[in-house]
Amino acid sequence: MNHLDDIKAFVKVAELGSYTRAAEALDLSRTRVSRQVMALEEALGARLIQRTTRRLHLTEAGERYLARAQGILLALEEAAAEVSSGTCTVSGWLRINGPMSFGTRYLAPQVARFMQAHPGLDVRLDLNDRRVDLLEEGYDLAIRIGSLPDSSLIAKRLTRCQLVFCASPEYLAQHGTPTRIEDLSQHRCLRYRSGQNSGHWYVGKQTLAVSGPLESNNGDMLTQAAEAGLGIAQQPSFLLPESIANGRLVPIFLEAPPTLLEIHALYPARRHLPAKVAHFIEVLADAWGDPPSWETEMGLSPVAQQ
Repeated sequence: MNHLDDIKAFVKVAELGSYTRAAEALDLSRTRVSRQVMALEEALGARLIQRTTRRLHLTEAGERYLARAQGILLALEEAAAEVSSGTCTVSGWLRINGPMSFGTRYLAPQVARFMQAHPGLDVRLDLNDRRVDLLEEGYDLAIRIGSLPDSSLIAKRLTRCQLVFCASPEYLAQHGTPTRIEDLSQHRCLRYRSGQNSGHWYVGKQTLAVSGPLESNNGDMLTQAAEAGLGIAQQPSFLLPESIANGRLVPIFLEAPPTLLEIHALYPARRHLPAKVAHFIEVLADAWGDPPSWETEMGLSPVAQQ
């Protein structure tokens, strides 16, 4: 018996964590989806999903079967794309991971526009600042900013951004504006922590030990602290357009080239890249530009960033 529809139902329930949400996504009744999963379990002779009154979770057998089933469905999507005579069919599930602050500002709007242009597409967008395992957690692609660890993933460069020193007008009026890298050591520095030593700032190829009253693993928090006059922050440019346009922060230009961060799309190596992934990557690169649109809006000169 053909259990392909049952497999699709199981995968959808597992991915969404709910029979009701899976039924809505598949445009089926909840009862139909439940019966499909039960039929699959009966055919396999194994319980895949443990059901309780409050939640459901996969059994050990369900975890193993989910990974294989997702691979089978993906292979079918890739096969369909391969024989589609060059047409670009964007449909099915697209699972994306990205960093929180950047994703909220610049990734989420592009996802919404992409979905409007392709009604047959379903998207799972997870925003967080941890490094997820794309293969283990089932993502089609991830957006990463900064250096990339060695891995089997394919990296496609999308654009880049620079790190910008900034402070409030009130802070600079009281403490003065630094012009050299060495001047920063005399200032209150608001530092970003990402699991590494937050007591150093990187300017081009130079490293500078800094100190100050605040460190945080969230860039938006540091922006607010800088606006409040607590010190100088070194922020990625995508966090600053509104603050600089409104005069709450002033960019500080030192006698040194800025630090640049590359922005990449990462995806698992496959013989045939699914059309939905390839097309979405192209959309992101075109939308953000190089230099990126937010730096152009801030008036940051590309020449000054070299």
